[in-house]
Amino acid sequence: MTKYTLPNLSYDYNALEPHISKQLLTIHHQKHHQAYVNGANTAFDKLTQARQDKTEIDIKAALKNLSWNLGGHVLHSMFWSNLIPTDKTKGKPDAKLLDMIERDFTSFERFKNEFTQCAMTVEGSGWAALTYDKMIDKLLIMQIEKHNTNIYPALTILIVLDCFEHAYYLDYKNEKAKFFEAFWQIVNWEEVNKRLEEVAK
Repeated sequence: MTKYTLPNLSYDYNALEPHISKQLLTIHHQKHHQAYVNGANTAFDKLTQARQDKTEIDIKAALKNLSWNLGGHVLHSMFWSNLIPTDKTKGKPDAKLLDMIERDFTSFERFKNEFTQCAMTVEGSGWAALTYDKMIDKLLIMQIEKHNTNIYPALTILIVLDCFEHAYYLDYKNEKAKFFEAFWQIVNWEEVNKRLEEVAK
């Protein structure tokens, strides 16, 4: 049976320094993300086994567990791909996405500020995300609690920022605002543009 697997990073563990240290990135990827992969596989296996054995199972608990772990796996996979080595960063997106950001948020700086405030105010642990709603041709910021709460159904995620403590504490301690500021230095705008182009076809 096909299993969920931990994706390889497209860059070295030290490639995001000084914004994210080699130690933090290694632990975040190999330990925390791997735990969500393992959890998703275990949750799926339990559901599959119960169906094969025709035994009763607490569906609500099982699906909640799967949602938590699968959400963590999917969002982390996106997070890695929307980061870029420090020496390759552009600072701003290319034309189409930048035009849309300026149209929907009035300016790039206003967008960054709103997105950062979204990250700062997540209740508990969660994510900040930029999404695209094809129905109304608008960019929307989404605040995800945990990995699976407050999600706008069916909207395409263009950028995600991990707001869990494990994403920054080793480097930034309790000063998470500094981590969110550093994030803007390593956004892979080419990848974000590609996601937008794919959904906007």
